[in-house]
Amino acid sequence: MSGQDYPEGVLLGRARVPGFSYPRIVTVRGDALIDITAPGMATVRDIAESVNAAAYVRSAQGTQIGSVEAALQNSIAATMDSAQPSLLSPIDLQAIKASGVTFVVSLLERVIEEQARGDKGRADTLRGEILELIGTDLSELVPGSATAERVKAALIERGVWSQYLEVGIGPDAEIFTKGQPMSSVGYGADVGLHPVSSWNNPEPEVALLVTSTGAIVGATLGNDVNLRDVEGRSALLLGKAKDNNASGSLGPFVRLFSDDFTLATVSNAEISLRVEGEDGFVLDGHSSMSQISRTPESLVAATIGEHHQYPDGLVLYLGTMFAPVKDRGGAGKGFTHKLGDVVSISTPSLGTLRNRVQLSTQCPPWTYGASHLLRDLAGANLL
Repeated sequence: MSGQDYPEGVLLGRARVPGFSYPRIVTVRGDALIDITAPGMATVRDIAESVNAAAYVRSAQGTQIGSVEAALQNSIAATMDSAQPSLLSPIDLQAIKASGVTFVVSLLERVIEEQARGDKGRADTLRGEILELIGTDLSELVPGSATAERVKAALIERGVWSQYLEVGIGPDAEIFTKGQPMSSVGYGADVGLHPVSSWNNPEPEVALLVTSTGAIVGATLGNDVNLRDVEGRSALLLGKAKDNNASGSLGPFVRLFSDDFTLATVSNAEISLRVEGEDGFVLDGHSSMSQISRTPESLVAATIGEHHQYPDGLVLYLGTMFAPVKDRGGAGKGFTHKLGDVVSISTPSLGTLRNRVQLSTQCPPWTYGASHLLRDLAGANLL
């Protein structure tokens, strides 16, 4: 861990602070972690919904509660000291949404999942067959365009059309609910795999902070933990594949948009991934936001608008182009997590998000929800 785990800029987050039963709202000034919790501004939701969130956070009065480095170090689940501050997921009351199949590589891997029906041994063969059959560079296709419709018609004629190709190059984006408000975990926390899964992977992503009006006001890093075998058996199992205890992480902070950090920065970000196993296995990968097939703005518009409102705003995972195929445990076995893996997701403008992989049944249960938060804030006269 180093100072690269958090960037410069206007940062907003939440922390567990000794002496308080509820999360405190924090920002970073220099190397100091500052508690800026205040009446009427005691949630990330309220700050995001303010007229200018970045200006508010930049000027808010607060109290130093320690160094950022110390809080990051103390956020590691295995060694956390409850007597010292630690970071939580940087969002609270927002809905947690996600978009899928937004990159070509991800698109092809989802088709392979579906065709293989959870059998990772067939994946390499199917990958070659599908690429040969498509016969075109999908990265050049604009979803919903006339060219995309012609490709769709050709694939239907050959009997290999897929629901993943539908959302990958068709007119409608895939938007789903990743988790409920308050259910995400933060930097250093354990992330969970459902015990039924034997083929799974991390999904390193950028996630946008969006207000109730649809305004995009900031971004953070996310791990949209995915169960490839479960989703591969049926897309109707998406909820089981995606929404489990501790299956979505965000952090370390939300970076709010300002003069030196904009949506254009996000759209050109290079996202790095490293998986380090207790068995010595190392996997490196990356995801280039410039290769996304649907713009972040279009994905937000597909999520919130006249067709669907979110009174407390939302966080939207933007999808990933990363699809791990490196063998682990033997030739042809592909990649899957092992318990104890440490996953690091990084980009200079947002820092680094680190989590350790465990079973969802072994991660701390989610017990503190929106009702608990509101009761605690009311009791502290902060609402």
